[in-house]
Amino acid sequence: MSERVYVATRKGLFTIAKSGGRWRIAATAFLGDNLSMVFPDARDGHLYACLEHGHFGAKLQRSADGGATWKEIATPTYPEPPADWETKKTQFSKAVPWKLVKVWSLEGAGPDREGVLWCGTIPGGLFISNDRGDSWNLVRTLWDHPQRTEWFGGGAEWPGIHSVCVDPRDSRRVAVGVSCGGVWITEDAGESWNCRADGMRAEYMPPDKAYYPNTQDPHRVVQCRTSPDAMWAQHHNGIFRTVDGAKSWTEIKDATPSVFGFAVVVHPKEPDTAWFVPAIKDEKRIPVEGKVVVGVTRDGGKTFKILRDGLPQEHAYDLTFRHSLDIDATGNVLAFGSTTGSLWISEDQGEHWQTVSEHLPPVYAVRFGA
Repeated sequence: MSERVYVATRKGLFTIAKSGGRWRIAATAFLGDNLSMVFPDARDGHLYACLEHGHFGAKLQRSADGGATWKEIATPTYPEPPADWETKKTQFSKAVPWKLVKVWSLEGAGPDREGVLWCGTIPGGLFISNDRGDSWNLVRTLWDHPQRTEWFGGGAEWPGIHSVCVDPRDSRRVAVGVSCGGVWITEDAGESWNCRADGMRAEYMPPDKAYYPNTQDPHRVVQCRTSPDAMWAQHHNGIFRTVDGAKSWTEIKDATPSVFGFAVVVHPKEPDTAWFVPAIKDEKRIPVEGKVVVGVTRDGGKTFKILRDGLPQEHAYDLTFRHSLDIDATGNVLAFGSTTGSLWISEDQGEHWQTVSEHLPPVYAVRFGA
């Protein structure tokens, strides 16, 4: 089966395929519905979509035939809170709800655990399914961790788990990125957890707390497939990298034209190579100078190249969310979408871009799959 790009948007799921030498929209599903996430599982071919139905909440769907037909599956559900949960506040004195607000990440639990899924959510709960989403269990070891009460919301009102990285050498080792709560690592498939964000810096915190690991705001965390000790994080106020499996992080300060953004991908075979979509941060959140560009480093952050061929370079105000940039298994094909409904694909590591569409709904997630 040929390669596909699955695009989850504010108004439907779009399947992109190559035809006649160009990438085109090949199929649609759930038109008019808001999708927060899509996940094509390369292990068994299943495709997962999360729909947000407003008042009726989130619903998960699974397809066994590439999106031709769908079946509703279980939605992660929080247990009843303890009697005193209202008194357990975050550091900003807001009680975190014991209910699903958003499904913010879906990932497979490793090649040796077919059918097992990890699901990260807002308000900061991590769930696991052992049956392809037919049932879910809250990972209480993380949810009940005493340091979780220090987490707080960034762009969202509540903290959330947006990144799940499973070590391909050992599926028991999992890293999760939390906004705002740093990076957490388990070495035993979720039995215990430790915050591993030493070296990250949060300029929004008071100076004496800027390097505190548990209040960092990584926007996205990714892991090199063949060198999994190498990880990259696009942080709220910078770019960070680790080469020791998150024991320590180093800030990359010379990226141009901005160190702010949401999205990052790393080459699956070259741990020093990573791509970013920069923007102006905080209240602005638009491309620098109204030009959509992609930044790439091929030497671990020592130098950056700006890629712009085929991207709009005048009065373009597209913002790319954290899940809206992806790279295929070869490391050659990249795709990213924007809040203004544009979608671009490159087949030469970003040197040249093809515009697939300029009229999609706002793009929330882009994923390569078969």
